Amino acid sequence: MKEFMFMIRNKINHQDSWSAEHFNKFLKSCEFYIEDIKREGKLISAQPFLKEGKIISGTFHQLNVSPFNESDEVQVGYYHIRAENLEEAVEIAKRNPEFSFSATARIEVRPIKTKEETTNYNYPNEN
Repeated sequence: MKEFMFMIRNKINHQDSWSAEHFNKFLKSCEFYIEDIKREGKLISAQPFLKEGKIISGTFHQLNVSPFNESDEVQVGYYHIRAENLEEAVEIAKRNPEFSFSATARIEVRPIKTKEETTNYNYPNEN
């Protein structure tokens, strides 16, 4: 199996107008989604991000530190999964509850490179 990362993106304020009941339904849907992927043996890890952080940019000798939320869209969480191929990973991502609760959600599905072929280096992985 190959490894993939789902980077969940959404508008930074997409949940601001949600009622507590709507938010709780969303959380329960996420819990069911996570449990389904775990039951399938495909989930490595999944976690949401808090609405705080920093962006570091520049060169080693001249680094800049700025707030992470300078744009309207932010990464709100991630899923690290296993799948046979990119197509299967995309199908798993399509089931994500973000799409049922928000019209502004986007999920970037990316294969993870676990080994550097040119140097034969295996990237660290606790799984």
